[in-house]
Amino acid sequence: MVSAGGRRVLVAGGVGIDTIVQVPALPLAMADSIHVPPVVDYVAHTGNGVALGLLALGHHPVLIDFIGDDPQAQLIHARYRERGLPFDYLVHPSGTRRSVNLVAPDGRRLSLYDGRHPDSVRMPRTFYLPRIQEAEHVHLSIMPWAAALFDDAAALGLPVSTDLHDWDGGNPYYHPFAWRADLVFLSAAVLGEGVFDAMRAICRNGRAQVVVATDGARGSYALARGDDTIRHSGCAALDGPVVDSNGAGDAFASAFLHAWFEGATVDECMRTGAIGGAFACRFHGTAERSLGLEELARYCSASPS
Repeated sequence: MVSAGGRRVLVAGGVGIDTIVQVPALPLAMADSIHVPPVVDYVAHTGNGVALGLLALGHHPVLIDFIGDDPQAQLIHARYRERGLPFDYLVHPSGTRRSVNLVAPDGRRLSLYDGRHPDSVRMPRTFYLPRIQEAEHVHLSIMPWAAALFDDAAALGLPVSTDLHDWDGGNPYYHPFAWRADLVFLSAAVLGEGVFDAMRAICRNGRAQVVVATDGARGSYALARGDDTIRHSGCAALDGPVVDSNGAGDAFASAFLHAWFEGATVDECMRTGAIGGAFACRFHGTAERSLGLEELARYCSASPS
C-alpha cells in the first residue's frame, strides 16, 4: 500500500489550537482548585490531523481554512513550516478557533470547543477554486462554508470524504455532508446502539460508497454500499500505553484514506485505520506525531490479516 507519488488532496477546514489539560479523572470532582501537570497548547483540530496524517503517509495535502491574526495563528504557521504542509488561509477578525481538552489518565477526553467564527462566514469561490482544481480528492471538515465545495467537487468529478464526528443521527445541519460525501466517517460516541441505523440511513439517503464509524476501545464498523453487512474491526494492539486519545479519529481517517487510495479492500482499510488511530493514542497532544510509511509497514507485517 505504498504509493510512489501519493494523492493530491484538498483538506478544507478544521485548523485550530488545543489547550490540553491532564486531569486526575473524568468527570471532574467539584472542587475550588485541582492541581494538574503543565498545560500545553498544540496545533490541532480535525483538518489539521487529517492533512498531517496524509502528508506523513506520502501524499500531497493542501489545507485551507480561516484563522486569526493572533498568537495562536503564529503557532499554526510555525508548525506547518516545520512539517512542510502547504497551508492557504484567510484571516477572520474573530480569531483562531480553540478547544480546551481535558484528558484523563486512561486517555479519554472531554473537549470544550470554541468555534468562534460565525456560521455565516463563507470562503470566496475565487480563493478555493484554484486549489480544488488541482486536487485528486477532497476532504471536507463540517464547517458551514465547506459545504459549498460539494458542487465544485461534483462538477470536477472529484471524490469527497468527510467526518461527521459526534453526530446524533438527527441534526439536519450534518445532512449535506452525510448525504453528499463518497466516504463518510463518524463517531459512535453519541449514537450508541443507534450507530448502525445511522450508518444505514447515510447509505440509503446519500451517495456514500462506505460509511465508517469509530467506537473508541470497541474498534470500528464499516458499511459498504450494496452490502447490508456491518463489518467490525478491533483496535490495533501496538506497543506502548494509551496516553491521549486526542486526534485518534483523524489519524484513523487519514490512514484509512491512504489504504483506500491504494485500492485496498474495506477490511484492509479498517485495519490500516485502526493502526493509525492506535498510533496517535501513544503520544500526548493532537497530531504531534503522525504515522509514517515505514511504521505502517512494520505494524502491518506484525498484525494478523
